[in-house]
Amino acid sequence: MKGLDRMLDKADEAAGFLKGLANAHRLMILCQLAEGEKSVSELIEATGIAQTSMSQHLGKLKAEGIVDFRRDHRILYYRIAHEAVMTIMGTLYESFCKER
Repeated sequence: MKGLDRMLDKADEAAGFLKGLANAHRLMILCQLAEGEKSVSELIEATGIAQTSMSQHLGKLKAEGIVDFRRDHRILYYRIAHEAVMTIMGTLYESFCKER
């Protein structure tokens, strides 16, 4: 039963993780970050997401441990911080984000 309990815990963790990704705006942001680190203004320009909405989405992604940032004076640069997200976004990028 112990193995089953651990599997259930991991399944719950995975479901919570996927909920963080299951949003069109957050996926647009992650598609951009799959190309590499970007500033908030670059993300806004690339996605068309309003600044207040962008801040909320980046906050959610940061709280979930999906992205991280660095500050260079007054500019914040975001990047994908979770290895599993890099793997997932690699696949999603090739299928949905990449210009053909």
